[in-house]
Amino acid sequence: MNWIAGAAVGAAMMISAGGCAWLPLEEEVGFEEVVQRAGGQVFPAVVYIRAVRSDLEGGKNDASVVSGSGVLLSADGELLTNNHVIEKTREIRCQLHDGRAFSARVIGSDKDLDVALLKLELPEGTEPLPVARLSDVPVSEGEFVMAMGAPWGMARSVSVGIISCANRYLPGTGDYTLWYQTDASISPGNSGGPLVNTAGEVVGLNTRATMLGGPIGFTLPARTIMDVLGRLREYGSANWAWFGFQLQPLHDFDRNVYFDYDRGVIVAGTDIGSPARRAGFLTNDRIVAIDGREVTAVDAEDIPAIMRMLGLMEFDREAVFTLFRDGREMQIALKPRAKGAVEGEEMALKRWGFTVKTINRFDNPDLFFHSPEGGVFIYGIDWLGNASDSQLRVQDVILTIDGEPVKTLEDIKRIYERAMENIGSKTRVSIGVLRHGRPVQLVLNYLNDYNKDE
Repeated sequence: MNWIAGAAVGAAMMISAGGCAWLPLEEEVGFEEVVQRAGGQVFPAVVYIRAVRSDLEGGKNDASVVSGSGVLLSADGELLTNNHVIEKTREIRCQLHDGRAFSARVIGSDKDLDVALLKLELPEGTEPLPVARLSDVPVSEGEFVMAMGAPWGMARSVSVGIISCANRYLPGTGDYTLWYQTDASISPGNSGGPLVNTAGEVVGLNTRATMLGGPIGFTLPARTIMDVLGRLREYGSANWAWFGFQLQPLHDFDRNVYFDYDRGVIVAGTDIGSPARRAGFLTNDRIVAIDGREVTAVDAEDIPAIMRMLGLMEFDREAVFTLFRDGREMQIALKPRAKGAVEGEEMALKRWGFTVKTINRFDNPDLFFHSPEGGVFIYGIDWLGNASDSQLRVQDVILTIDGEPVKTLEDIKRIYERAMENIGSKTRVSIGVLRHGRPVQLVLNYLNDYNKDE
């Protein structure tokens, strides 16, 4: 038996152990044939995505072109990609494997999981498109996989590797999922493309990568995507239920904290104004069951599954939490509320030379701490605009403009439009901001029109 045949047989044995065997153990098939056969089932469903994105971080409404990949799920043009490929886009165009190109619209997206569902705008009479199949079977370390996509915006390609970790926990990156780690090359532009097993099934969506010490890629498991796919179609988002818990495992290696219990998960804290805080949950409460279903997080890797279970709960029904506090068992019932957007809306104030964004408790926790009622902050300052000389700073929370309170984007839009109507008689505004919790009063002179040649 040559090396290639042996590798193929070894791969078949691993696949069989994982429960998704399709290759008989006694059949010696070249590894190239395994890759070509499996890849051939999915490759026609791989889509190249090109989008025009609005970018307000530089203090003005710039446009940039981004590219990524996707994979077709339905014959009528539904496809999956990453949220970061299509967020804040003005236009999305997709090219199919056969060279045909179509515009696409967003059906639903979720920033937490970094997943988006698109729909191609197909003319009537278009023949059914090739599709790929999602797999809900867990992968195993050592399993051969293929990363497909359009790296660097070039023609489609396939890279081969193995699953190096089947349950990778990435703190601060997706509260609701673990990740598949692979050494199959995931380059810029591969984002949103499928990770495919040797049975020709999509086991995940390629999402992020690092080149530290070699290529390491992280893939969103297809099983997690399948949990929210229906919600993306129904609500246009994952529409997570939100309780406001900060959870801690029983064995917290990073903090060197170990609780002497064999079951449950620890409440490390609750968010300001959250249902959990209002219901009376306290730090160090140990939750052991939710609606009678036992929950335990021994290590950090167990937390995302509990967070996903909480996030998928119904909004209009109370959940009953069984917990221990100071050695005493008790129950607390509460309803979650919709988590809502995890990033604020943005707006450009062209003549003033800066952009603003609404405060979001998830995206801007430091600003939210000082301004828990929300508000608007300076998102970007154009270094060639009027605001560059005003001593305004990025992250300043705007409290007032000429003494008029600012709470929402609508407030600042109304004030700005009025200022533009009166620009012949007035070219200064007084802006009150909150900076690191302290009020500061500044003056913005917008006499110069830096945009007159645009």
